[in-house]
Amino acid sequence: MHIKRHPGVDCAIAKCVALTFDDGPGKYTEGLLDLLARENVPATFFLLGQNVQQYPHALQRMVTEGHQLGSHTFTHPDLTTLPPERVADELESTNEAIRKITGFAPDTVRPPYGAHNGATDRLIHDPLILWDVDTLDWQHHDPARTVSVAMEAVRGGSIILLHDIHKTSVQAVPELIGRLKGQGYSLVTIDELFAGTELSGGQALTRRPVGGQA
Repeated sequence: MHIKRHPGVDCAIAKCVALTFDDGPGKYTEGLLDLLARENVPATFFLLGQNVQQYPHALQRMVTEGHQLGSHTFTHPDLTTLPPERVADELESTNEAIRKITGFAPDTVRPPYGAHNGATDRLIHDPLILWDVDTLDWQHHDPARTVSVAMEAVRGGSIILLHDIHKTSVQAVPELIGRLKGQGYSLVTIDELFAGTELSGGQALTRRPVGGQA
């Protein structure tokens, strides 16, 4: 099944939201992909290089089913604490691991913990995708709370942070999608969210402004 995109949606105007999942793939990722396929919703997965070799089928499904892949480094370090050569290795190793399975490397990066500074930004050649809605799903492991936190903070142009390595996070997805759709949001990938804008390497983004909002 290939998820249908939203070619007619202009996320500079419309209420678009990007669901993003960090730290995978893991043992719950394929179940999440099943849910997203049933709901016809694309997502963006920020992958750990050390995990991708264990779940090649999940990566192949992400590509064939219309999702976007991004880098979350190889071992999940705080990049601001590393020397330049280690930062480069974390990113290059992840790109190579993903390329071996999918045939291409991702072109967005999410730094672990959202930690970055001027030095790391100069070393990263792709846009840095952060978030403006942190569900804290990894902390409380409560599906209902994940949904409520997300719905309280979401607005047009939001990037929602979730983690597909936790069963409770995946359990929250059906209700979260239903609530978002019920409020008129279009669920899109990061590429779709920022379509029509020019992004540069090392540029950090937390959301897309909509309708002139800052």
